[in-house]
Amino acid sequence: MLPTTVVAVLAAFTGYAIWTAFFAGGVNQSGPYLSPFYSPLLWASGPISPALWVLWSPLLFRATCYYYRKAYYRSFFWDPPACTLSELRHREYRGEAKFPLFLNNLHRYFLYAVVVVTGFLWYDVFLAFFQPSGGHVQLGVGTGIMLANVLLLSGYTFGCHSLRHLVGGGLDCYSNSGAGMARHRAWSWVSILNGRHAMWAWVSMFSVVITDIYIHLLHAGVFTDPHVVF
Repeated sequence: MLPTTVVAVLAAFTGYAIWTAFFAGGVNQSGPYLSPFYSPLLWASGPISPALWVLWSPLLFRATCYYYRKAYYRSFFWDPPACTLSELRHREYRGEAKFPLFLNNLHRYFLYAVVVVTGFLWYDVFLAFFQPSGGHVQLGVGTGIMLANVLLLSGYTFGCHSLRHLVGGGLDCYSNSGAGMARHRAWSWVSILNGRHAMWAWVSMFSVVITDIYIHLLHAGVFTDPHVVF
């Protein structure tokens, strides 16, 4: 049952991302609320969807994620099919050393791009709270959804296995290394998030879709965002 669920959810998310980014009819933005599929908003008026300049990094980051690899290897490729079953392949096992699976080794570089995108998402939340009200604070359903989304995405991004290795890996002894204790603290913080990496991966994926759908509904005029201004 689990492989079928993973196939269905990942395929649906990929299809939705392609639709909202390239076929939904322009930038998905309503007032101060900008869809995470378009952040940061670059060349909004060009002939190419501005999502193209952004969407590649989070999608490739998820596609090469260590957790997602396990999920789709077992679900899409049946590799391995189960613990007690022999391999389905009849050729030499090459792991991730050959094309196309060696591209998964680029995961750490996609991480750098996603950290930048996450910073822009936090900036979008700041603008949603403060930009439209002339020095006042706006609290609405939209600001709450955007804040929850970026918190979940941050939990996923900063719990990444590659980041954990980057801040704390490659050392035999922290106490004998320059800034070793600072690196150990950073490693400990990332390890806390990393312990629930699968949860962050799935929940943040759904939060991105929920945020985008909510802004689509506002943009289409289905309803107005309930909010108060202080």
